[in-house]
Amino acid sequence: MSPFGSGLLVLTAPLGALPRRAAAALAAAAGLVSGPLYVHLQPGLRLAAAPLPRPAAPPPAGPALLRALAALYAAAARRGMDLRVLLGPGRRLARPPRVLLLPANEAPGPPGPVQLGLQNLAAAAYGCAPDLPALLLGDAAGDLDGDPEEDPECDPDAALPNFSGVVVGGTFDRLHGAHRLLLSTCCLLARDRLLAGVADGDLLRHKVLMELIEPYELRVAKLREFLEDVKPSLRYDIVRLIDPYGPSVTDPDLQCLVVSQETRRGGEAVNKQRLENGLPALALYEILLMQDPDHSENEEEKISSSSLRHRLLGTLLRPPRQDPALPSRPYVIGLTGGTGSGKTSIARLLGCLGAFLIDADKLGHAVCVPGGPAYKQVVATFGAEILCEDGTINRKVLGAKVFGNEERLKSLTDIVWPEIARMVKEQIREAEAQGKAVCVLDAAVLLEAGWQDMVHEVWTAIIPEDEAVRRVMERDGLSEEAARSRLRSQMSNGQRVEQAQVVLCTLWEPDVTRKQVEKAWQLLQQRLAHVHSP
Repeated sequence: MSPFGSGLLVLTAPLGALPRRAAAALAAAAGLVSGPLYVHLQPGLRLAAAPLPRPAAPPPAGPALLRALAALYAAAARRGMDLRVLLGPGRRLARPPRVLLLPANEAPGPPGPVQLGLQNLAAAAYGCAPDLPALLLGDAAGDLDGDPEEDPECDPDAALPNFSGVVVGGTFDRLHGAHRLLLSTCCLLARDRLLAGVADGDLLRHKVLMELIEPYELRVAKLREFLEDVKPSLRYDIVRLIDPYGPSVTDPDLQCLVVSQETRRGGEAVNKQRLENGLPALALYEILLMQDPDHSENEEEKISSSSLRHRLLGTLLRPPRQDPALPSRPYVIGLTGGTGSGKTSIARLLGCLGAFLIDADKLGHAVCVPGGPAYKQVVATFGAEILCEDGTINRKVLGAKVFGNEERLKSLTDIVWPEIARMVKEQIREAEAQGKAVCVLDAAVLLEAGWQDMVHEVWTAIIPEDEAVRRVMERDGLSEEAARSRLRSQMSNGQRVEQAQVVLCTLWEPDVTRKQVEKAWQLLQQRLAHVHSP
């Protein structure tokens, strides 16, 4: 665990040196700071000089600064760091730094005066406490030898264009390095105001793993905190986007729209609509996409929120249930998912890894066979017309009686679910007798039946509705309308995800699902080792 929850890293090297040094500088800082790491750029500053140093204006907004920002945010993205490169002092930071950092090779002079200068700079620029720990980062922060004083590809006199009002849009899910570079570029371009549109509603419907997108309010809060930290002098208007255009086509005070190569056509569509509305076209400022060198086979080559969501699959999203009445062995996983979600294939994979499997659907059949604990009451409640000639319950006839009728469905589940739960508990005791460490309860209605009280963790399988419809049509021979109706009568993916500790998705090839399940199993074994350690 890193000893400090937040920190301020001061970099005084020439901007041209940062692209070569960013990764080493952040690697050294990452071992000390677990939360937000602020970066103050002041090339040429001598912290040990007399009189004590004061904060200066940020470096000029030009290509050299953009290259430095890109290098810093790319290096931070690889480490999953919450990096915030400050583009101007002027307010207390949202997460006040608990430690001040400086690469030792940027600190000529005795350590004492350098550390005092660092403390004075942080206090003057950001209102930090004057007695914060000030640490010099060692060799891990890199060596300046051989670094160019200036990037030969950058015109030292070049400057970015400047606009009174700038607009940008996006989902801004799990604010990552590419988002931060985009937003920082917007801040450099804007003189007075930045309008940020945050996608929500139907704009999210076709996003990969949309159920794992952070709530709108959380995305907005993170976005505002980042922007107000990075450049507090601007006015920030953050609005909900429920259509592709939002206020970009109606606001007369906007002058520039920031786009990427992927979204340039959307920018051109905005300008077409503005002209139709009698407004001048916006300048389109295009930024480069940030490549992700660590992307896997099923992820985008660029740094993206969808790749980050993909990496959440199989991981622990929220703490397991803490119920003293629940024995720690066997550790029970409740596996659920809608029709066509691939839940059964996941259960089989977990069984191959050593889990004891309990199939709630099979138990549902068992409680309703002639002589089963629910048989007589089901027949008495729904009549002899649900019986086949051999006396067994015709599940299709029974299903037709209860489908779409909440009162009848509740009458059935009030009879059947308690009996299934009793048999599940018997099976868990059997798993314990066999010495099994992990038991998986495979139950489509786990959450609806309230059976999460019997499990330590809920794992849910999700799949986009259109893919689930296709699978159900192919498997059960249903029409699209019937398949969609069946799916929409069930709990939604989003409702399941809200209650799940672990989420899995079978959208891709079977090998991808297998790797997800193996990852989830390995992480589970780590949790169990911690639970059972003396």
